[in-house]
Amino acid sequence: MPRPKKKRKVNYPPKMLGFKPFGIRFRNTEHVVMQYEEYEALRLVVYDNLSQDEAAEKMEVSRPTLTRIYNSALKKIAQAFVEGKSILIKGGDFEFEDDWYKCKKCFKLIVGMDNSGECDDCPSNETDELVNLNE
Repeated sequence: MPRPKKKRKVNYPPKMLGFKPFGIRFRNTEHVVMQYEEYEALRLVVYDNLSQDEAAEKMEVSRPTLTRIYNSALKKIAQAFVEGKSILIKGGDFEFEDDWYKCKKCFKLIVGMDNSGECDDCPSNETDELVNLNE
């Protein structure tokens, strides 16, 4: 029996649900699903310019595991780019370091519930407008 997978740490969720090719309607495209941990590996290594060792430490995985996750993310981006497919960011074997919420109206990311469940950027400030990304 294989060893159970360890959950990968994701420190900051993406602001968007994905990307679509310019000039093609979303519903007319096929999709490539990028998992949250693939997004996080790409963010840490490319955007934050961390070494793979540093990124692996932040995600609490080994460096070879980080490399596999990172290479998978690059392959999916290349596939979407070359084949004109949309990228959806969802799923995976991960856990957020903090509790994250996203406003349904303005899409602002809010960490923790010390914000009293309200979005400061929206005129409505309704608690039910926030989606818990940890669930």
